[in-house]
This record gives sequence, C-alpha cells and structure tokens, in this order.
Amino acid sequence: MLAAIGVASIDDLFATIPPSLRRAGLLNLPPAHGEDRLMRVLGALAAQNGDAGRMASFLGAGIYDHFVPAAVGAVAGRSEFATAYTPYQPEVSQGTLQVIFEFQTLICELTGMDVANASLYDGGSALAEAVLLAVGATRRRRVVLLGGVHPYHAEVARTYATAAGLRFTTVASPEGSTPAALLAESLDGDVGAVVVQQPNVFGLLEDAGRLSEVAHRAGALLIASVDPVSLGVLAPPGEYDADLAVAEGQSVGTYANFGGPVLGFFAAKREHLRRLPGRLAAETVDRDGRRGFVLTLQTREQHIRRERATSNICTNQGLIATMATISMCLLGRRGLREVAEQCLKKSHYAAQALEKAGASRLHPGPFFREFAVHAPGGVEALIERGLTRMILAGVPLRRLDPNFEDGLLVAVTERRTREEIDRLASIVAEGKSAGAGPSEPMRRDALAAERR
Repeated sequence: MLAAIGVASIDDLFATIPPSLRRAGLLNLPPAHGEDRLMRVLGALAAQNGDAGRMASFLGAGIYDHFVPAAVGAVAGRSEFATAYTPYQPEVSQGTLQVIFEFQTLICELTGMDVANASLYDGGSALAEAVLLAVGATRRRRVVLLGGVHPYHAEVARTYATAAGLRFTTVASPEGSTPAALLAESLDGDVGAVVVQQPNVFGLLEDAGRLSEVAHRAGALLIASVDPVSLGVLAPPGEYDADLAVAEGQSVGTYANFGGPVLGFFAAKREHLRRLPGRLAAETVDRDGRRGFVLTLQTREQHIRRERATSNICTNQGLIATMATISMCLLGRRGLREVAEQCLKKSHYAAQALEKAGASRLHPGPFFREFAVHAPGGVEALIERGLTRMILAGVPLRRLDPNFEDGLLVAVTERRTREEIDRLASIVAEGKSAGAGPSEPMRRDALAAERR
C-alpha cells in the first residue's frame, strides 16, 4: 500500500506534523482479549455511565425523557427506512415520500398551521431558518427575541444571520415571562420578526395571544417556538395567529441520546409557502390516476440555482422524522393529550413537594412540565446527592445563562413516578437540614441590554 501511494514508510505519512507533537514509543495498551472477554470489559466500562434507563431523570431544557413505544424502533429500524436516502427518484421512493407527507400532515394538524416542510436538523436550525424567512418576507433587518427563548437556539439563529447583517434585540423577562407592554416598547418599523417560545426555556407560559397582537401591530411576523407535547393541552400557534411555528421535535418518538440526533419541524401560513426552507412532499396522481407522492417546491440549493435558493439546508432528518411520525400515530390525539396532562399534573405536584422540602420557585407564573427553583445547600451539592440516589436532579440554570448563580431547572415528564418525585424532595430537604435556608435569586442583570 505504501508503494502504491508513493510513500517510503509510515513515518513519511506524518512528516508534516512537528516531531515535538508526536508521541514517541508504543501506546500503553493491555494485551489483546478474545471476543467474549472483550465484551465483558466493554460492558463493565459502559456500566459506569448513568442513563435514564436506570436513573430517574429530571433533566430538561429542550431534551426530555419521554416514553418511546417499542414499536417506534421496530418500524423505523426496518431497512426501508433506516437506509433510505434523499428521494430524488419518486418512482422508487414512494414509501419514504409517503412518510414525509404524513409527517408534514401531522405537524400541520398539531400546530394549526397551513403548511409544514420535511423537517430540519433541530430546533435551533429551525428557528434560524424562520428568522431568515421572516426578514426576507418583511424586508426588515431587526429581530426581537423574548428573554424566555432558549439561549442555545437563539445563538444558532445569530450565527446563521451573521453574514446577513441582522440585528438582534433581547427583551427582558422580569419574572421569567415577557409582558406584552414591555415587548411593545422594543418594537419599531425596522423589526421584521418577533420570536416567542411557548412554553419558554423556564417552562413558563407566555401570553402568546397578546404578544402576537403587539408584533403584528408593529408590522412584524410572529415566530412561535413551541413544544409538540405541550400542544396536547396548550393552544396551537395557528390559534394565536403565529406566522411561523418551529420546534425541537425530540420529545415525540426519540430518546435523549446525549442530545442528538434530533429533529426540528417548521410550519407556516400559506402565504409563506414558496419561502419555506428545504423541500415539501406532496400528493399527486400518475397518468393512470393512481395515488402517488413526489417532492415539490424544492427551493433548496441542490435543486435550483444557489443564488435563488431560499435556504442552503441540504437534507432533512428523515429517519428521526419517521420516528416522530410513528410515535404521533401511535399516541393519537387523545394519547398526546394524556401525556401532556400527566406532565402538567406531575410537574405541579413536584413543584409543591420541592417547596415543602425547602426549595423556592424562581418564577411565580404558570408553567408546563418544568420549573426553576433555588435549592437550599446549592445546586451542585443537590445534584451530587441525587447521583448517589439514582436521581438526575435537573439542569443548572447557569448552563443556560451565567447570570443565574444557583438556579436549577427541573423537568417532570409522564415517566416520573410519585416515589421518584418524593425521593427528589427528600434530597432537597437534606440540604435544608444541613443548615442552608432557601437561597435568594442571584441574577446580576435583567437581560434588558441589546445583544448583537
């Protein structure tokens, strides 16, 4: 092989790397094992990891531990789905095209919007594409984000918009959510898009209807970043006149998977149909009148001239979208509502239990599935105590915003039991009995400054 590529030795392959950066000698590896012994060693190493299958997970902030029926993996794992690629040739891709069509239909029904595309990479990229669509449609250069928008998604949108020269403003959320009057003060004739997350990153509910009215009165498009499970009990974005609806779709049909792969969905009013990023699958008939599916309105750069493409998004999360489609079909309308109601009831039970144990809620407003607390004894100590009891207690708020010194975001899905919630409460109570009273909010700024 070395002779075939014209290299005298292995060392010559790495000649461009300075000798000072190369490791001298052999790696200190143990002797080789047979397959049976090797699997035991690897299994022991894997067992050192904590996972939601063995631990009670109260982690959230965008990725949640919802139940995934076994049928989802069984169907999506079939080779027809697991190995399918972009359906350029409809005559040999009818199965894949039909799944995409069904996915789009379900998203429209879920959100109350007119049209949905064939999914995007994740919630962050979906939000970024919505921002670009909105400023293109309004021909305005400023984007207003409510303070409750997930900071990771907001950062993706800012990154996407760097070359476009857009300006971003973040409106303060004094009690976790944003009053419509405060939003109105931030709007002018240069604002093309207002982004509201419902529920927001703290789990709180925004007054989406009033916020929509304020945004439209200023001539801006309203982008609603929603959670699919919450739509089992909350008003869909179409009902409060959102122009665009995006979401992180992990919570329906996908495991947490260390944060990925996931999928984003994207829905819009009909007037924005031709500006949608990516592509659409549509239903048609062949020359004999038989039902069939095709890609249509392919406004991405692989199909039309790059300079005329609405987006450079090059693929969709087809397999993950398939899993979401299977999951939504299995749940149905009533099943989704039941999951949402369980999340609502169990999270409120958990909030009351933690407050009785000595924690104090960070925000007073209504919430869905997750809430922020200040815990006695400090967040890190609480998390460490939880690990010893097979509890993943929550996400430190400082990961989302460094201005939150001691907040903990606790998510409670339908999978959590009363015993697990009570166990978390007992861990909180231990912090209080150690001599630390409920901590006070320690937020150094109000997120009122413009972020550009």
